[in-house]
Amino acid sequence: MDADAPVPDAREAMERLLLDGPRRYTRLQVHQRAGMPPERTQRLWRALGFPDAADDDPAFTDADIHALGVLSDLIRSGFVDEDTEASIARAMGQALSRLADWQADMLADALTRTGPDGERRPASPEEAVAVAGAMLPKMLQLQSYVWLRHLAANVDRLLAATGPGDRRELAVGFADLVGYTSRSRGMGGRELGAMVEDFESIAAEVIARHHGRVVKTVGDGVLFTARTATDAAGIGLELPGIWAAADRPPLRVGAAYGAVLTRLGDVYSPVVNLASRLTSLARPGALLVDRDLADRLRGLPGYRVRPLRRVSVRGYDHLQPWLVRRPAGAAGEHDSDSGYDENAFDEAGDDPDA
Repeated sequence: MDADAPVPDAREAMERLLLDGPRRYTRLQVHQRAGMPPERTQRLWRALGFPDAADDDPAFTDADIHALGVLSDLIRSGFVDEDTEASIARAMGQALSRLADWQADMLADALTRTGPDGERRPASPEEAVAVAGAMLPKMLQLQSYVWLRHLAANVDRLLAATGPGDRRELAVGFADLVGYTSRSRGMGGRELGAMVEDFESIAAEVIARHHGRVVKTVGDGVLFTARTATDAAGIGLELPGIWAAADRPPLRVGAAYGAVLTRLGDVYSPVVNLASRLTSLARPGALLVDRDLADRLRGLPGYRVRPLRRVSVRGYDHLQPWLVRRPAGAAGEHDSDSGYDENAFDEAGDDPDA
């Protein structure tokens, strides 16, 4: 037996705690007790992000059957459409899987103790189960609180909902770490994890401060939305400066404005692709936007908007980016154009009063 493997009794106790009971049912028994066809329960299980269980594997608990019963009630009430249940399961599974990964790391760190000799050692299996039992109810309470607060922040959308998905005019932006791949190759796991944590923490703080929403993050970037052009510009102008440090890769931002479909927590629109292309064109520390977003900023105090020369990128033959920055003399700004020289600008389309 692997010396590092969990003690069987402790593993069983931990699973009972987390799954609200022992594993006792096979896949076929679950569908019989839940009153759902086996292909449907399997589709939902996969959508949640879990691998298939063998027909004779007692992998399921009473909580699994109860969850399917709740889903059936929601379908009967009309709250969940049977045609979209897998999509909902997939969205929840992806979001909560990431949360569970983070919480597992947090619990593992909490269960590592520093001994008298200064070395960190893992807690005993019994201690691990006891700590998890004490922390789990508090974590559930906190998750419910945050979830309800986010629903409350969307109460206008809840009251005005007209069907699946929500079409709105939004600014969509990407913030991207320049040279992340090459920089990360030379970093250890702990160092890389700390940098990613710092990036996501700073990005979330700045985006929230400007009334934006983090849609999703990957290792080297974050996708966000904002209701107004000024909120998006505030994020794009502030974030690179706050993030900047000698030991960090620089940050660039691209944003576009237009009609967006929000569905299951994600955003869909050509505007998203346009924002991505603009980000890839931006120089380190710069904010590039499309014409629609630029038009909403032109003439507003606190912004200088200048058109760059048109370029051809995948999906756009004559894309014209617009550079946004604070005017010279504004707090934290100086008389420069974020590394762009005069040859980079399209003077024919420039508005000196913008």
